[in-house]
Formats: sequence, C-alpha cells, structure tokens
Amino acid sequence: MKSLYDFIIKPLGERYNNKKQIGDTELILNNKIETWKFINKFATVVEVPLNIKTPIKVGDIVAVHHNIFRRFYDIRGNAKNSRSYFKDNLYFASLDQVYLYKRKDKWMSFEDRCFVKPIKNENSLTKDKEVYCTGILKIGNDRLEALKINPGDKVGFKPLREWEFYIDEERLYCMKSNDIIIKYEHKGNEEEYNPSWACSS
Repeated sequence: MKSLYDFIIKPLGERYNNKKQIGDTELILNNKIETWKFINKFATVVEVPLNIKTPIKVGDIVAVHHNIFRRFYDIRGNAKNSRSYFKDNLYFASLDQVYLYKRKDKWMSFEDRCFVKPIKNENSLTKDKEVYCTGILKIGNDRLEALKINPGDKVGFKPLREWEFYIDEERLYCMKSNDIIIKYEHKGNEEEYNPSWACSS
C-alpha cells in the first residue's frame, strides 16, 4: 500500500485536540469541528511516496497542514472527512502539506519551511504583545543557511505569516524561506514571547 506522490499518515493521537488536563480536571476547549486551531497537526508516517525521494522515513513524526484531519459539514448538514482521508484512520499528505519531521528527538524542516518565534513587545504605548513581523528564527533550512540566516538570528518577515504551531511547548510561526525578508545583524535583549497557555497541540 503505497502512494506514488503522497505520504500516507495517521494522526498522532486524536484528530482534534479539544481537551486540556488541569490538575484532576479535564477542560473542554472546543466543541466545533470547524475550528481549525484545535485540529491535530501531528502525524506518524505510515508510508512514503513511491516516486519521490525524501529524507522522511516510515515511523517519523511529522507536522502537517490542519486541513488533512479536518472534518466539515456539507450543504445537508452532514459531517464529512476531508478529501485527504483514505481509510481506517489513514490520510494522504502531499509534499506541500508537510512542514517538519522529527528524527532522534530533533525537529527538522521539510522543503522550504522554517519556524520563527515571536518577540515580546516592550513598548508600553501599544497594546500589541508581540513586535510586528519580527522574531527569532528557531528552525531554519538549507536555503536560509545559504544566505547565512541561521537559528538564533533575529529576522523580519512578511505580514500575515503568523501561522501558529506548538512545537515542544513553544508557539512558533510556520512560513516559507522567501517570507523571511531581513536579517537584523545586531540582536539586542529581545524577550521571546511564549504565552503561559502555550502547549503542544
């Protein structure tokens, strides 16, 4: 059972992350299937594409697009699986729907994806909690390294690229290499912004 051009994956845990354990109490965070923020974005690779060579192997953990596991209502009000659904809790994931893979407890970017950590805004004259379109590169890739942009560098990125992922208890923004538009040569005492409610999801 192999796909020519897609990965075959299964969700790591449930399809939705709607619950959080606080002490002895289980808190329900969401009860709507449309809410994309609560969809599981992590999966286990069951099969790799037959006709495409990638560094990802069977058994690796991957971070994927939320629409893969998403359910929706059709015009008759019936709940349906996404078009990525295959069978028996298995799903297809195209190359552009996979962003990270985990090998030996280390996350590595896939293709041209990278992840940026927002910076806390210290300006008391604004309500914004983060510095606009600025962050610390946390997970880079070969294309950025060729431009001498490496993890730990302070970077600027294009607007509307704040696509949240929670990687090892950190809230990071997933984007493409060409979304990084500047590297700031002098990093100051910026504080990374990680809200207290941030958790893996």
